[in-house]
Amino acid sequence: MTRYFVSGAGLRPAISWLRPVLFLAAAIVASAAKPAPKPKPPPLTAEQRAAQAILKPLSLRDRVAQLVIGVVYADPMSSTSTEFEKWRHWVRDLHIGGLIVNNTVQNGQARNAEPYAMAVLLNRMQKLAKIPLLVGGDFERASSMRVADTVRFPFNMAYGAAGDLEASRYEGLAAAREARALGVQWIFAPVADVNSNPANPIINIRSYGEDPEAVSRHVAAFIDGAHSDPNNRVLVTAKHFPGHGDTSIDSHMDLALLDKDRDHMDAIELKPFEAAIAHGVDAIMTAHMAVPAIEPEDIPATVSPKVLTGLLRDELKFQNIIVTDAMDMAGLTKEFRGGEASVRAVLAGADVLLMPPDPEQAIRAVVAAVENGRIPRQRIDDSAMRVLAAKIRVGITKNKLVNVETVADVLEAKESGESAQHVSDLAVTLLINETRNEGAVVPLSDPNHACVIVAVQSRASTSGPRFAQEFARRAKEAHIVTVDSTMPLPALEAEAGDTSKCSAIVVSADVAVAANRGDVALAGDLTPFLQKLTEGHAPVVLVAVGNPYLLLSFPKVAAYLATFSITAPSEFSAVKALFGQIAITGRTPVSIPGFAAVGDGIQLPGRTR
Repeated sequence: MTRYFVSGAGLRPAISWLRPVLFLAAAIVASAAKPAPKPKPPPLTAEQRAAQAILKPLSLRDRVAQLVIGVVYADPMSSTSTEFEKWRHWVRDLHIGGLIVNNTVQNGQARNAEPYAMAVLLNRMQKLAKIPLLVGGDFERASSMRVADTVRFPFNMAYGAAGDLEASRYEGLAAAREARALGVQWIFAPVADVNSNPANPIINIRSYGEDPEAVSRHVAAFIDGAHSDPNNRVLVTAKHFPGHGDTSIDSHMDLALLDKDRDHMDAIELKPFEAAIAHGVDAIMTAHMAVPAIEPEDIPATVSPKVLTGLLRDELKFQNIIVTDAMDMAGLTKEFRGGEASVRAVLAGADVLLMPPDPEQAIRAVVAAVENGRIPRQRIDDSAMRVLAAKIRVGITKNKLVNVETVADVLEAKESGESAQHVSDLAVTLLINETRNEGAVVPLSDPNHACVIVAVQSRASTSGPRFAQEFARRAKEAHIVTVDSTMPLPALEAEAGDTSKCSAIVVSADVAVAANRGDVALAGDLTPFLQKLTEGHAPVVLVAVGNPYLLLSFPKVAAYLATFSITAPSEFSAVKALFGQIAITGRTPVSIPGFAAVGDGIQLPGRTR
């Protein structure tokens, strides 16, 4: 029976046995209400411990300075010149984290760096640095994109047309070796953009193509190759996140727009970046473009926390370096001026500020934002740790200088030249080849009576001569002229002469992307001039040395060849294909609306000797 006892509150049942149970239940409830303990961070690697030792004594200002990369031009230069004094100030006094080597532009033409002058300059800068400098370069075609007297690797789209992943891997290896020979440790390549917009004015043949899976495979191959030589360690960068391939504005000139929904981005734009992350890419470069599917505010991805932290860090789990695209580009500066762009980029999640117009101003602005609480100090420390760990990873804390005497041995490697020509040969793609009375137009049946017109963008253009030279060597009686976009239509027609009796009119049209140009079309009167040629009696063979979408402007051509690259080896390959000296096996990695789907290409065997 139930027993009762008397208390001040009256009769209560004696249930003392229940008290421990109630206490245990209360403890469980209280425990459940407490937040779960945070998981312990993984132990620091040896690399991170070494980076921490470098970081510890640095002031806030020097920690911020490590996030800044300034631009230099590797021309032979006096130490008393204004430019050299500026760079010396950045390195010796501001203690910036690194440099990027860019091209000098004269009369609208980029002039590549002289390799020995470049190596000497970078050695001089390293000697001034308190902490070794990370030196970067846009080595999308190995060093040839920025440095003279090197092997001219083709543009990425040629690799897509060739379908040779091993060649992409080798190019990554060659890029790493050339970079380290010159004093560069950070390669701003590969381009991971999927070029699905024929009107894209800045990506085009820099992309591997339109198929995201194929682009992903080439991106991964380049990264693997660049990481394959332990004696030439480099950082590799996938760009331009979250994908600049389906845009129609050059972000050097204005804010570009990726107007696609998230499902489209997951299926197309993000695939190559996911592949890059899976293959251990060291850095990802941001794009100065609006991405409304991720960031509803009309701002560049470079300054969007939703893009850099939400998407890249949190969703894609990328933990290495996030670097901005050049911060002097109008796609960013039209929106944010001065130090505010740097502050916003750091807040968004960027670790490295590439080419701020005024590095000193950028450092001051970020330091002030930390001191007034706008940027958490830990944000700076996290980024500085990534930068310092990268410096240790590539070995420049042990040896930051290069041996100038070995530069030529690397830059003129025979194997590299053979690989570049091999890919150029494989990439040549035939998309139209009409049959005339004598048979198919390509290969040429009577090249000695052909009229050859080499159309270049400007008189200072470096493209075109190899095509003319190789054609003339094979057909000594052919009529060959060079024209450019500065010539008015009457002058173009006068230079071409009477083409009515030509066995064929072969037009080599050199067009490639360039910053601040705004399009990839033939300039001036070249388009109406060539269109008029296609109305005549002689069959026109158009060789697109570069932009493959030129076919859209010349639908009446009798034959259409694309090289997907404007390098000299690609010009050589085009001539060999016209003469039947190589098999034509390329397949277009991009669709040409109304003419070709991805993977199309007329296959022709080479002529037997």
